[in-house]
Amino acid sequence: MKTDQLVEAVDATRDWTLMLMADIEGGDWFFQPAPGLPHILWLCGHIGFAEHLLILTRCLGGPAPEDDFGRHFPIGGPVLSAAEHDYPSPDIVLKKMADIHAEVLTAVAGMSESLLNEPCYGKDGAIHPHYKTNLGAVMHCIRHEGFHAGQIATIRRLLGKGFLR
Repeated sequence: MKTDQLVEAVDATRDWTLMLMADIEGGDWFFQPAPGLPHILWLCGHIGFAEHLLILTRCLGGPAPEDDFGRHFPIGGPVLSAAEHDYPSPDIVLKKMADIHAEVLTAVAGMSESLLNEPCYGKDGAIHPHYKTNLGAVMHCIRHEGFHAGQIATIRRLLGKGFLR
């Protein structure tokens, strides 16, 4: 796969996610289908944090995402409600997502075929179970965001919002 195709796929996935969130307002950002399940704001922060981690950290060896942002959106475990945790505002989360995404698009566009074929390791230093190479990590980033976009779509429907195409 060529880098321009990867950039297009990463960006198209984000466009879909943004379309799903375009009419989310007020308390809808924090609606949880059940206690411990993600709300849209958490999903957005998590998507941004993961995109940084997968591409800028794992593929390119950059520093881990800043803890001040990422600490709000940890992997695994129950998701805290807005009453239980002081989350950044939706504007801050969306800005951070956009900034990370712009940096990721530039990074992916600059990846050589050689770099894409290099091994990519998880945080424990072992090959990750979902991908083996940097190309696999980019593809996983696309799948990961698509998975969470599906959760956002489900929450939208639970909020009474219409189906989007």
